[in-house]
Amino acid sequence: MSKIIPFKAVRPTPDKVALVTCRNYDDYSSAELAAWLSFNPYSFLHVIHPAYMYSQKITLDKRFKGVAHKYQDFKDDGIFMEEDKPAFFLYEIKTKSQSFTGIVAGTSIEDYKNNVIKKHEDTLQYRVEYFKDYLHQTGFNTEPVLITYPDNETLNTWIAEKKKSSPIYNYSTTNKEQHQLWKIETKAETDWLTKQFENIPELYIADGHHRSASAELLYDEDKHLGNENLNYFMSFLIAESNVKIYEYNRIIRDLNGFSKEDFLEKLAENFIIKDKEQELWKPQSKFEFGMYLDGNFYALFYKQENNQPSILENLDAQILYDKVLQPLLGIEDLRNDERIEYIPGKQSISTIKELVDEGEFEVGFMLYPSDISEIKALADNNLIMPPKSTYIEPKFRSGLMVYEL
Repeated sequence: MSKIIPFKAVRPTPDKVALVTCRNYDDYSSAELAAWLSFNPYSFLHVIHPAYMYSQKITLDKRFKGVAHKYQDFKDDGIFMEEDKPAFFLYEIKTKSQSFTGIVAGTSIEDYKNNVIKKHEDTLQYRVEYFKDYLHQTGFNTEPVLITYPDNETLNTWIAEKKKSSPIYNYSTTNKEQHQLWKIETKAETDWLTKQFENIPELYIADGHHRSASAELLYDEDKHLGNENLNYFMSFLIAESNVKIYEYNRIIRDLNGFSKEDFLEKLAENFIIKDKEQELWKPQSKFEFGMYLDGNFYALFYKQENNQPSILENLDAQILYDKVLQPLLGIEDLRNDERIEYIPGKQSISTIKELVDEGEFEVGFMLYPSDISEIKALADNNLIMPPKSTYIEPKFRSGLMVYEL
């Protein structure tokens, strides 16, 4: 049984929402960030990156307090408004090629602790601590955890019907996305929606493992204060068929002392190799890998072993690590080894070609994306994906919705 609750959101006024919301802070280059902050006084980037010219010269404590003060300024200036009563929200993102629709709600820390909300990624303790301190000092969160639920015809029908009504937001962004938001606030609707999720036995985190872990840690440290909002964290709940899962491709700086010929010979022990020459080739199915090396693309077809591997050993990202990255290229730590970097699969593989051709990297590997069934199977068996295995959409606009703590 899954528990969700409506909450009293703080959000931009309708006339300013297109100016306030922004992409994730990490998506901006330094030049982009400076341009947006100079050009747009309403951007939520001003809140999450106050005094940006000097932010590297101040302590974390001062920086977090600066975020809190700037957020309060936005509220005082009427840029943000607070709901009169708790509500759920229905949120739709339309890109040129896809549409995503989900429900914004509070999800239960108790469900997270009891594995009703399931995880498939490991977390780094320092990042969990960092974001916990951020939440504690600023008193708000605007980055919901992306959570999937099994496809449900009753919910699908309700969502389709709700979208026929007038949204409270309908705006476009400079990356050519359309965003619409509907408020669900009547007691009949909120009770009905809560009941629907009570009938769903398990939810799965798709993106936001560090955020949920930080919310749990904050709850454990501050629950004695009696703040009910700490019992929940903001989530964007979306049907599992409506998420888009991309792979993360890998680029490596050197061949760990191998010549090209010797490296190909070692690869042939576990893969059937086909030289694709100049064809921009990428994997077409599971157990296939692409490789770009010395000006040529290669198709690598994994020679599956006769024994029955575990769910994790069957994962393409794990196969690449077990058969290539660790034994041949000497990469033990996928998170911290400076010889490896990652390219989201939504970027063209020509990006990998360009980076290798420029000489900073020597080889690139392309993977086939995992599907939701693999993610769920890992989570159900308390197994952890290798770092940077999936890049998942949709991505929530920062500043669209604020959950105050």
